[in-house]
Amino acid sequence: MHSAVPEDHDLVARARDGDPAAFDELVRQQAPQLYRLLVRMIGDAGAAEDVAQESFLRAWRALPSFRGDARFSTWLHRIAVNEANRFLARQSRRELLPFDDVMLEVPDLGAQTHEIAEAGELRAKLEELLAELPAHYRAPVVLRDVEGFSNEEAAELLELDLRNFKSRLHRGRMAIRRRLEELS
Repeated sequence: MHSAVPEDHDLVARARDGDPAAFDELVRQQAPQLYRLLVRMIGDAGAAEDVAQESFLRAWRALPSFRGDARFSTWLHRIAVNEANRFLARQSRRELLPFDDVMLEVPDLGAQTHEIAEAGELRAKLEELLAELPAHYRAPVVLRDVEGFSNEEAAELLELDLRNFKSRLHRGRMAIRRRLEELS
């Protein structure tokens, strides 16, 4: 989940003071989770790697102005989400890679859906349906249901007020639910 690496305030302070080794360690700690998030948002591993690199570069440049009002990881994820959104705005084709061992948390869709899940088909359907969502619905669903961020954290990362975030999350979930019902 999103809080797997505890905040290392000493590393953050040293990196903010210009210590490249401290920043390298922060990157090493944060890169796997950040990359996973970007792959799910962008849908292309190579592009996600490029966006992650750009995110870390932007973070390094902006680090002296990091005030510590938010956790470093939250601040870094906000930079990455913004970079992903910029990338997606330039792209016309979007498809997601498999979720590996992650399962979306969607409202109870009835016994038939549970049977599909047991057969392993629900995951593939959810991946397809998530890829079909517009980015402004996909990002909230990925951050909340796939990456496990709280509503408040995900809203902050997307720079949305909580009410707007919850609305987009609900609409994204309902779009997936409607499509699953259509496929039944």
